[in-house]
Amino acid sequence: MITLTFVNPFYLWLLVSIPLLIITHFFVLGYLKRRAVKFANFEAIKRVTGAKFELKNVKTISKNRFLLMIRVFVLLFLIFSIAGPVLWYIGQSSEFDFVIAIDASSSMLADDFMPYRLDAARKASSLFVENLKARTRVGVVSFAGTSFVEQDLTDNMKKTEEAINGIRIKRTGGTDIGSAITTSSNLLLREENARVIILLTDGQSTVGMSVDEAIEYANKNHVTVNTIGIGTKEGGTFIKGDILSKLDEPTLIGIAQKTGGKYYKAENKEELVRAFDDILSSAEEKIPINLSMGFMMIALALLFVEWGMINTKYRTLP
Repeated sequence: MITLTFVNPFYLWLLVSIPLLIITHFFVLGYLKRRAVKFANFEAIKRVTGAKFELKNVKTISKNRFLLMIRVFVLLFLIFSIAGPVLWYIGQSSEFDFVIAIDASSSMLADDFMPYRLDAARKASSLFVENLKARTRVGVVSFAGTSFVEQDLTDNMKKTEEAINGIRIKRTGGTDIGSAITTSSNLLLREENARVIILLTDGQSTVGMSVDEAIEYANKNHVTVNTIGIGTKEGGTFIKGDILSKLDEPTLIGIAQKTGGKYYKAENKEELVRAFDDILSSAEEKIPINLSMGFMMIALALLFVEWGMINTKYRTLP
């Protein structure tokens, strides 16, 4: 699937200038035609234009439709260029930007992972960061009842690991998975590499933005969300063993499938590490191609063509 998006779509409003260009073109030509009728010295014109000049050519030259078409395309490509066109396609990529979103709600204290889920998630995430290629940019988001940016995108892996290891259980109640996806997506919006979120959670979204809205937002911005469900089939207890937390797989499977990612179930530390390894080795992602410079070069080339034409075939006679 191939789609075209614009980084600065506001500039597309400048397309209304194209009809104005066409109107102005024919208005000016009408004025020049009326002026040309007053020019009676056709012998002088013939000496300027060459032996092939004929009076019947005046009508054809006065329309300049091909010249108008070139000017329309110059303006069109210039507007597209400043609007920031990006072509997206599914293919193999070796360059990614990651955001690791880690659930820091109280349910991540469940003891089906020793000593608890959050500790296992932090260690596996740190190991993943250690294995990344140089110049890969990684951001870190934690979430509970709301989302927190622990680390903006950076290629400094030491800072990333410190941010991951510094995540603690949040006091805000509930789990807002929708907000976690949108916040993570926002960190990736200005990046030109494949955009990937790794969402670690027990999957129980209880408050905040709906998951469906977050999925729509991620797809709109061409973000792939890989989900890792951390928790055993039996579940685990937390808060003095009074509350049982089980993995909500349907939610995480739906997020992954609808955004082009994969779902991984991690019932132990080994499976958690293998999930990260598989994400790291994944080749097919949503890949962007920035077309701004290409459109700008086309516009400049057409400008040179127009300059040559108005000084030869379409030159204006005095």
